[in-house]
Amino acid sequence: MKISVIGCGYLGAVHAASMAELGHDVVGIDVDRAKVELLSQARAPFYEPGFEELLARSLASGRLRFSADMADAAGAVVHFVCVGTPQKRSEYAADLRYVEAAAESLLAVLRPGDLVAGKSTVPVGTAARLAELVDGKVPGAMLAWNPEFLREGFAVQDTLHPDRLVYGLAPGAEGEVARALLDEVYATIVAAGTPQVVTDYATAEMVKTAANSFLATKISFINAMAELCEATGADVKQLADAIGHDDRIGRKFLNAGLGFGGGCLPKDIRAFMARAGELGADQALTFLREVDNINMRRRIRMVELAREVCDGSLLGKRVAVLGAAFKPDSDDIRDSPALNVAAQLQLQGAVVRVTDPAAVENCRRLWPQLDYADTAEEAAERADAVLVLTEWKQYKELDPVAFGLIVKQKRVLDGRNALDRDSWTAAGWSYRALGRRAG
Repeated sequence: MKISVIGCGYLGAVHAASMAELGHDVVGIDVDRAKVELLSQARAPFYEPGFEELLARSLASGRLRFSADMADAAGAVVHFVCVGTPQKRSEYAADLRYVEAAAESLLAVLRPGDLVAGKSTVPVGTAARLAELVDGKVPGAMLAWNPEFLREGFAVQDTLHPDRLVYGLAPGAEGEVARALLDEVYATIVAAGTPQVVTDYATAEMVKTAANSFLATKISFINAMAELCEATGADVKQLADAIGHDDRIGRKFLNAGLGFGGGCLPKDIRAFMARAGELGADQALTFLREVDNINMRRRIRMVELAREVCDGSLLGKRVAVLGAAFKPDSDDIRDSPALNVAAQLQLQGAVVRVTDPAAVENCRRLWPQLDYADTAEEAAERADAVLVLTEWKQYKELDPVAFGLIVKQKRVLDGRNALDRDSWTAAGWSYRALGRRAG
């Protein structure tokens, strides 16, 4: 099929290359000419394991190209809308300007029988409104909502081998035609037996935000337990292991620590609350406000813990921060707990050096006031404390004996409960982590 992908950021670029991998003829459209040029040269504008290889392969096949001209989307049968929906400045609500602009721009190239398939995360009611716009301007053109469920670090896998496909469709014959087109797009994935949920617009719009809200709640729940563990002397890691054996609960997302960040969970739960308020159902989601509050408290607690281990004062203390991305295998620093902690430490007088395997260049552009190092060893030279704030494999595999020769004081704060406490304490380190006894 001929497919266009509107918006070639993280979601759109991965989706475009993946659709070409599935055999489709794909054009990716983006208003950012510099991004288009990079992608056309098989250079990823972000870090994502396996993506550059997929991009190069798809471009070499001749089935993928990128353009800054919406006219190049003409002739495509399915148009995927993959633009961002960031949080509005000074509000909880989602900013839909980019989604609306993409839909308006598409009207010039749409034909009767074409399908606009939204993948962006949007508030309930957006799809129905856009469907009216599309049908009103181009009678016979259709709209579906096909939410994405990408995990940064696993985006290629999640696109080519998703755990489910969700179609939000119009009722009646139009919905059946739209479903047939999406089934053709995803023929390889459907043939593999991937579960499908075929539903209405509103349900499809809610799936992503409901899923992210559930995951955020689970993370904040175990971090609330970490607060209680610190007050009682219990160990949150052992607690998580114990309750995680219950298959109704499960162990995933029960790793206590610095909490969640990034470009999805924080803004999605806030937009969910904002939309519930607009619909007069705000009481249904008041618990998410506390989920958000618990998450933000973890950052404050990490700064307090750093002050404690530095003998009650951060003034003049050299602190190494290992990790800047909000999660490993990503260079995404949006709402990064690690960077937030690093900045707070510096404001309180610490001499902070930050390192990350992938995100340092992004950090230098957006947080120039911080000092950066290329390696963990460089960051930790003569440090009074080392904070592990992103659980990169490189940091989990550090040799505590050799690393101990670099620092001034063997004091490590494990912000992700990612290190082997026994091996670090055996090497003479003072070990602290959120929700665990001092070691």
